[in-house]
Amino acid sequence: MREREWCPPRPVDLALALDPHRRGTGDPTLRPAPGGAFWRTSRTPDGPGTLRVAPLNGGAAATAWGPGAEWMLETLPELLGAGDDVSGFVPGHEVLRNAARRYPGLRIGRTSRVFEALVPAVLEQKVVSTEAWRAWRWLLGRYGEPAPGPAPEGMRVFPEPGVWRSIPSWDWHRAGAEAVRARTIANAALHAGKLEAIGGSADADRLLRALPGIGVWTSAEVRQRSHGDADAVSVGDFHLPSLVGWSLSGERVDDARMLRLLAPYRGHRHRVSRLLGLGGVRPPARGPRMPVRDYRSF
Repeated sequence: MREREWCPPRPVDLALALDPHRRGTGDPTLRPAPGGAFWRTSRTPDGPGTLRVAPLNGGAAATAWGPGAEWMLETLPELLGAGDDVSGFVPGHEVLRNAARRYPGLRIGRTSRVFEALVPAVLEQKVVSTEAWRAWRWLLGRYGEPAPGPAPEGMRVFPEPGVWRSIPSWDWHRAGAEAVRARTIANAALHAGKLEAIGGSADADRLLRALPGIGVWTSAEVRQRSHGDADAVSVGDFHLPSLVGWSLSGERVDDARMLRLLAPYRGHRHRVSRLLGLGGVRPPARGPRMPVRDYRSF
């Protein structure tokens, strides 16, 4: 067991920093705890680790277990947004200004674990979130390792790349992930070492999009989390254009118009998307919705 306290120059909101890494309420790798604390697991470069982080005077008090404990404590500030550079961000629109005032503790953190961010992003491709989260829970429950230390029951550590390559087709089917997403993940696992070795977000984008089945949306979703890229826009998202358009122009827009609305905030376009997701104006709830699909047989 290892411990650490971190006191940033600006207060950080743990929930806002960690929420993007949580895949639904039953995520076996990230769980909230009483008192505003969180439990998190990761397969670090040193092996599996469990982290418990709690708010402390605008910062955090953390305890970690397992072979990856030292790494998780060392990278704790980056996870909570210590490297998030807000210089140049000027919220010009009233809706955006209000959101920035309401959520001053928002930070864009980074996990520095690309493949860990890639697998759930692929599972979320072109499906509703509940379907992807169900697959994530099933696969982690089946193939993940029990979390080191006194983590809550059911928490698991992300499997090694070789494990993802070995998952048989029938278990992908049982999880609810069709063959296309399964092949994308298995192929990406072959390149996991290269993905983890990449430094900058732009280089990561080039390598990610060179892999079959990974496009602009998936790359952005990964880099937002692994690299803390505050400018990575999730182009192709089912909901984002409507949220941005309705908040900043009062109407629904497509991806091209969304990018034009976000252009004044280049360098912070993902930050703007996060703020609008928290305090923006959502369009009226009407129109077709993506259906929940189920590939499993019973």
